[in-house]
Amino acid sequence: MTSPSRRAFATAAMASLLVGCGGHRPDRATTAHPRNTHSPARPSAKAAQALGRSVPVRLQVPAIGVDTPVMQLGLAADGSVQVPPIAADDRAGWYRHSPTPGGIGPSVILGHVTVGAYGDGVFRHLARLRRGERIVARLENGTAAVFSVDAVRTVAQADFPTGAVYGNVGRPELRLITCAGPRSGDGYRDSVIVFAMLSSDGS
Repeated sequence: MTSPSRRAFATAAMASLLVGCGGHRPDRATTAHPRNTHSPARPSAKAAQALGRSVPVRLQVPAIGVDTPVMQLGLAADGSVQVPPIAADDRAGWYRHSPTPGGIGPSVILGHVTVGAYGDGVFRHLARLRRGERIVARLENGTAAVFSVDAVRTVAQADFPTGAVYGNVGRPELRLITCAGPRSGDGYRDSVIVFAMLSSDGS
């Protein structure tokens, strides 16, 4: 039986726009055609044990110099997934209708590639991540969920893979999302999506 939180997550994913800098309606999304894909890593022999629910308060990605507070994001009035505000103190945002990092399912964290007149965004180097690199989500209860990058994909926003990003999975996973490519109107043409799995050894 599907839990209320998972039902709310699935409903939000199906009924909303996914916004990473520009929006997509899931009912218009198609299978992605990645332009820059790193093959997924083979699952470890020992599956990582899921963590208890605790909201993320900080995100660290050492390989690209990210060490940012994490705010909570919900749905905007138009049904789109909120994004962090354009501000000088740019930070990442966790979509609170997704599982908390380390819980079963795909936890989703969004960030900007640029923040207008303020310059580079917190996820400006997201596309540089490579398979096996570490992502650490520090949680409100004082623990940390440590992930290993599985794949990095650059996709056209028109072909955003909603099912692959939001769809239910039976293990703890993480998605980091930002924009990429040339500007298109008020947004960007592409999205960068990092897929990561909870590390079995916590390192």
